[in-house]
Amino acid sequence: MRTTLDIKDATMAELKAKAQVEDRPLKEVVEETLQVGLAARRHTPRRFQVKPLNPGIKPAFRSQSMNQLYDQLAAEEARP
Repeated sequence: MRTTLDIKDATMAELKAKAQVEDRPLKEVVEETLQVGLAARRHTPRRFQVKPLNPGIKPAFRSQSMNQLYDQLAAEEARP
């Protein structure tokens, strides 16, 4: 398929240099570069955001760690 593209001069210079070094037609180098770029995008893992869950702890206990809260609960259960 034929098409017309505007390519930055620096990018075109890199493509031409690569084609010359590898002794290949510019058309092949451009096609291969596009295929490699597209394949890399397909294999990029999607980013996701972890949303914290509000455990519903009362404001008075928010400064304590969960271990401290568990210890306090265990101590209250052990009382007669």
